[in-house]
Amino acid sequence: METTRAGTTVAPASRALDVIGGDLTERSLRRYLEGIPGVDAVGLEARAAALGTRSIKTTSKAWALDTIIRLTDLTTLEGADTPGKVRSLVAKAMVPDPDDMSTPRVAAVCVYGDMVPHAVEALGSAHDDGAPGRINVAAVATAFPSGRASRSVKLSDTSDAVAAGADEIDMVIDRGAFLSGRYGQVFDEIVAVKEACKRPDGTYAHLKVILETGELNTYDNVRRASWLGILAGGDFIKTSTGKVTPAATLPVTLSMLEVVRDWHRLTGEKIGVKPAGGIRASKDAIKYLVTVAETVGEEWLQPDLFRFGASSLLNDVLLQRQKLTSGRYSGPAYVTID
Repeated sequence: METTRAGTTVAPASRALDVIGGDLTERSLRRYLEGIPGVDAVGLEARAAALGTRSIKTTSKAWALDTIIRLTDLTTLEGADTPGKVRSLVAKAMVPDPDDMSTPRVAAVCVYGDMVPHAVEALGSAHDDGAPGRINVAAVATAFPSGRASRSVKLSDTSDAVAAGADEIDMVIDRGAFLSGRYGQVFDEIVAVKEACKRPDGTYAHLKVILETGELNTYDNVRRASWLGILAGGDFIKTSTGKVTPAATLPVTLSMLEVVRDWHRLTGEKIGVKPAGGIRASKDAIKYLVTVAETVGEEWLQPDLFRFGASSLLNDVLLQRQKLTSGRYSGPAYVTID
């Protein structure tokens, strides 16, 4: 599989053919997914709680704060979003702290599809391939956040965003179909969306598959949906839209990381994970860094393999960063209001 910074040339569904075999049918897919061992919920939550108690101090904390920034998809997904708000978001993504130019840039800005051209324009050369500190543009698609639309609408939503310059597509799965056991329908839709991510040069925009774990009800469903998203061609599996409670939680993210670990052991391929929604404090984000390092390894702590989907998290990280350098917390005017 040939890989580039901006996308991959892997054909959709080829993973499932390699793992399940040429007889890829609804029945064989169901058999495979339902044969995955169940989750020990008590053990999972206990491990997540234990990882959450780890502390990081001094120089390690400074590294952790900068890493969180580098792994952040700075996000605005509101019905009231305007080109001006997107330009402000991009300005913050490029220069998170105007008083400290050593502050790293974020990984990407995440917006609705119709805002992609404004984000691309505002980023300018910072969006060019190979640019130092390049910032990607991620677009939510497929009738985000509900996913309630015809497949043709979802595919148009995706292809329009890619044509406008989106490097990454964050799609939502049809939770109703998944919970009804129509795994083949969900699989086919992810495959089709992945194909809609294809560019004229044959590469694909990265596809993040949003599971909306708060609606999946059980850890077993989260694990099964994670496998399904990877088998169908997702480059990332993502917890949530941020519009449903609960959104990202440490046990759910741990469960998804375990799937990514098992997939890597099975195939040698690295899949990304993105917890999104509800992560607002640096101390909580650091727990996720520890969980990643302990579950899949520190090599996953890079933008191509792990992201935080967040809006207000960056503000707290900047305040904590300032505290480390000056010994005191700045006032509320130190950071912009998101």
